[in-house]
Amino acid sequence: MKQQHNISPIYNSESKILILGSFPSVKSREAQFFYHHPQNRFWKILATLFHHSPLTTIEDKKEFLLKNHIAVWDVIESCEIQGSSDSSITHVRVNDIQSLLNHSQIQFIFTNGKKAHQLYQKYCYPITKKDDICLPSTSPANAQYSLTQLLEEWHIICLNNLS
Repeated sequence: MKQQHNISPIYNSESKILILGSFPSVKSREAQFFYHHPQNRFWKILATLFHHSPLTTIEDKKEFLLKNHIAVWDVIESCEIQGSSDSSITHVRVNDIQSLLNHSQIQFIFTNGKKAHQLYQKYCYPITKKDDICLPSTSPANAQYSLTQLLEEWHIICLNNLS
């Protein structure tokens, strides 16, 4: 079923790190906010890495991202997708990542999972000419990674946060 991305990117002119997902899950599309599925470990990982109290409200999450110069968006603007399954994605139309880069100070791009990385490489890299660093997905579907393992891998964003 054809789905349209319904969440605006979170960034400002001071954003230095961009984290890209593939396309919002059903729960995220319903809430109109990134990584809204309660089992997704994205917000827990960021809060832990930045020694922040748990991020619970959408406003807390937005404020946290901007304060830490982190931008969040997805590669895909619209696609056909079954539920939340990245493997079912077809008929991709991508977001204008270059525009976000032009209006920020993005120095590092991280992709949240292999699908986001593949899509970025295929559709966005030819335009942006900026390499991405692929991190393991924070999705609950990525059960092979424990929270501890994800924290170890995701720690690289702290090393690259030049805030």
